[in-house]
Amino acid sequence: MNDEEAERAVAQALEVGYRLIDTAENYRNEVGVGRAIRTAPRDEVFVTSKFNKRWHSVDGVRTAFEASAEKLQVEYLDLLLIHWPNPDQDQYVDAWQGLIELRDSGLVRAIGTSNFKPAHLQRLIDETGVAPEVNQVQLSPVWAKAAERKFHARHGIVTEAWSPLGKGTDLLEHPAVQEIAKVHGRTPGQVVLRWETQQDVVPIPKSANRARLEQNLNIFDFDLTDADLAALSALDGTARPAADSDRFGH
Repeated sequence: MNDEEAERAVAQALEVGYRLIDTAENYRNEVGVGRAIRTAPRDEVFVTSKFNKRWHSVDGVRTAFEASAEKLQVEYLDLLLIHWPNPDQDQYVDAWQGLIELRDSGLVRAIGTSNFKPAHLQRLIDETGVAPEVNQVQLSPVWAKAAERKFHARHGIVTEAWSPLGKGTDLLEHPAVQEIAKVHGRTPGQVVLRWETQQDVVPIPKSANRARLEQNLNIFDFDLTDADLAALSALDGTARPAADSDRFGH
């Protein structure tokens, strides 16, 4: 979404009841998000942004924060993430040190990573003694990331899911998803998001449609059965491979 689209979508989301807003330097819509979040009390909105590999240094992270804060027109961020590890550049540990300093200074309330594999996370822990509070990964039933979720749980890292509805796949049309949705009287999207939240995953679905925004939020008044959860988990690996952060990043 561009700034105008993001402003409109985020304003609608806040009206519906959302309070966690996720953006990034690379999305190029922080200005629009900033306009929208000013319609709600600042202490009621959890604002996340992410920065690119050009800022992977201790000083660079502060520059990235200042740029995002200026565009968003906020004094602090609730969560700031390294968007991709970019291991070929081999500077993500420096970026992590920069985030630790930002948190210590009170400019960000929480720090984390995005698209980091367990090996990347382990290196951060080994070299700094500090584990991310959040790791945001491409996750849905077709990209279940069981090993990653186990690693996160072992180290107290919150698992956050981008593309939680399997964008670019036929997940929502899959017969197993359709059948479970029919049984519960829910939409396929609601079933998939409930699969995630029942496993302590924080999904961040993207939508600019008010009705869809409302549907995506209305998932906490029903529970999937163990059989439902297993049937959805069995879809892992049935779609194209997830993004490989050892080979892609920005």
